[in-house]
Amino acid sequence: MKPLLFGVLGCSLVLAVQALYSASDDVIELTPSNFNREVIQSDSLWLVEFYAPWCGHCRNLAPDWKKAATALKGIVKVGAVDADQHKSLGGQYGVRGFPTIKIFGANKNKPEEYQGGRSSQAIVDGAMNALRNLVKERLSGRSGGSDYKQSGGGGSSGGNKKDVVELTDDNFDKMVLDSDDVWLVEFFAPWCGHCKNLEPEWAAAATAVKEQTKGKVRLGAVDATVHQAVSGRYGIRGFPTIKIFRKGEEPEDYQGGRTRGDIIEKALDLFSDNAPPPELLEILSEDVLKKTCEDSQLCIIAVLPHILDTGAAGRNSYLDVMVKMAEKYKKKMWGWLWTEAGAQMELESSLGIGGFGYPAMAAINTRKMKFALLRGSFSETGIHEFLRELSVGRGSTATLGGGVMPKIHTVEPWDGKDGQLPVEEDYDLSDVELDDFRDEL
Repeated sequence: MKPLLFGVLGCSLVLAVQALYSASDDVIELTPSNFNREVIQSDSLWLVEFYAPWCGHCRNLAPDWKKAATALKGIVKVGAVDADQHKSLGGQYGVRGFPTIKIFGANKNKPEEYQGGRSSQAIVDGAMNALRNLVKERLSGRSGGSDYKQSGGGGSSGGNKKDVVELTDDNFDKMVLDSDDVWLVEFFAPWCGHCKNLEPEWAAAATAVKEQTKGKVRLGAVDATVHQAVSGRYGIRGFPTIKIFRKGEEPEDYQGGRTRGDIIEKALDLFSDNAPPPELLEILSEDVLKKTCEDSQLCIIAVLPHILDTGAAGRNSYLDVMVKMAEKYKKKMWGWLWTEAGAQMELESSLGIGGFGYPAMAAINTRKMKFALLRGSFSETGIHEFLRELSVGRGSTATLGGGVMPKIHTVEPWDGKDGQLPVEEDYDLSDVELDDFRDEL
């Protein structure tokens, strides 16, 4: 795998990288458009790697993954998902790090985590063990599948967790309209073929969305042939019809695709719209910088003037600008940090900021050790233009000094007050005779 070349100008921190696998490999490329058909509806055992092209461990795994795929050809399916590109698919299966390997066996909706080694032999051994377990389950009469079923007369019922909420004429207002949560509601008819096709997608999406949004976005279903009052209220004429409900707003029609990936992606967008902006943190220690930047694709860092130069009001005006921009770009899930000029000199030096030009701002990609500097004004307009350029793949970047994160000092947090000059020690000269000084001279 060869990274795309880029120049000093016209490149982005969010660099495109070639995929780790190609059509000539025995590894099957999986995307939201084919995942359901290839994996979920398949009777085969699948090993699926969720990777990111920029991930070093993923690049190291790729040769062994290809070798294992060739060895298992015709026995076990081996696939790969670029979860950096297809975030909804990775999010659906709770992928938090790369590479993550899942085994899709008897119950395709509940894959198991692969815990084995990363050599081709270890992968093949793990696949064969999983295959033996699958055969044993089939011999014993056990099988997997979705828990969510649409019944002929009682609406939709979930499994043990009931992640698809059954909605009725009696509970709809209380559950949906009075809720602070966002709802995606499917109106269905039990005899509807399209509804039956949607059923496993809706159920799988409900579970994933519940986990990803901590229950802040919920999926429900109304049997419109039974609960005709609520269905009539919203003018339901065809099936399935999906509507989005947000508190205090008129419901809107869902216009997206009908795969679980499409549904999850829309639900996460809705969640982002209603989620609070990321927290703006002062860099008080190495842990603050490390956690914020490693958990985010980009880390936006401001170096603000010393408190003696701006006072509390001036500093707060800069912080207010940052908070507004964090809100504007919250869907990006970037980290937002600030420090006072002179507090983290090594960081300033590595960014080429040190000693002048405050306030300053940099966007850092810690995975690539690349950064870009704000060249325009430290204002909503200037910062928006800076971040917009990065978002669309433009803007100049440089390598972080030394190619490593600089040393971060532990400092006390700002107390929110104006700064004060150091108090000089007073000397009592009342008992000193001036003649004594003349004699010494």
